[in-house]
Amino acid sequence: MHHALFTRVQYLLSVGELSQLPPDRGAEVAFAGRSNAGKSSAINALCGRRGIAFVSRTPGRTQLINFFQVGAGRYLVDLPGYGYANAPAAQRARWEVLIGTYLRQRQALRGLILVMDARHPLTPLDRRMLDWFAATRRPVHALLSKADKLSRQAGQRQRMESQEALSRLYPTVSVQLFSSSTSVGLEEAREAVARMLEMGKGAEGDAPDATPEGVESNREPRSGPRKRNPRLKGIKPGVKPQL
Repeated sequence: MHHALFTRVQYLLSVGELSQLPPDRGAEVAFAGRSNAGKSSAINALCGRRGIAFVSRTPGRTQLINFFQVGAGRYLVDLPGYGYANAPAAQRARWEVLIGTYLRQRQALRGLILVMDARHPLTPLDRRMLDWFAATRRPVHALLSKADKLSRQAGQRQRMESQEALSRLYPTVSVQLFSSSTSVGLEEAREAVARMLEMGKGAEGDAPDATPEGVESNREPRSGPRKRNPRLKGIKPGVKPQL
């Protein structure tokens, strides 16, 4: 039902520092998850577009916050994957400040999509992510990704156990099974994201097709080229690519 909402998604910009964040207005839904949980694949599946979010063969390689516009002042925000065991301690600390501050202080953030491998949910890093976000009292929707790797019975058991554990920690959470490769739970996930994006609709700064002040719209004429995610081209964070 909400597929049309995601067909308009376009890459907007990437930032590596808090000072580079676009103005805090409109409505955003953030996607978070361990580096190997399938977060980028989930975003690609939701948008029905291969490559809208970069899928790295090297977990932890993605280090930027990436903004995608879905129109009408609405944005999907791809947060850096966590669980980068091989990264230097100083680098990990910088990412934690970037992600943690964004989650706690971003007023435009309407909710969090937490992507966890269905075979290994609720790791200590997943719990830390929830701890960062808990103070906002905003909703969390958990995608138990790679559900096709489990039998139907095992998947349902994992969903129930995860829902029970998360509900004790975070009362406003909902949980579902998801697979980007088989489309299990795809429409349910789209419904959850759409509900979050509709929260606070009509607030100041939510004008139709609004682009944050100070951020140049990336919309192209139908005949023009489509902008690509700079992670594929090595473009520096905070710098818009030149066509």
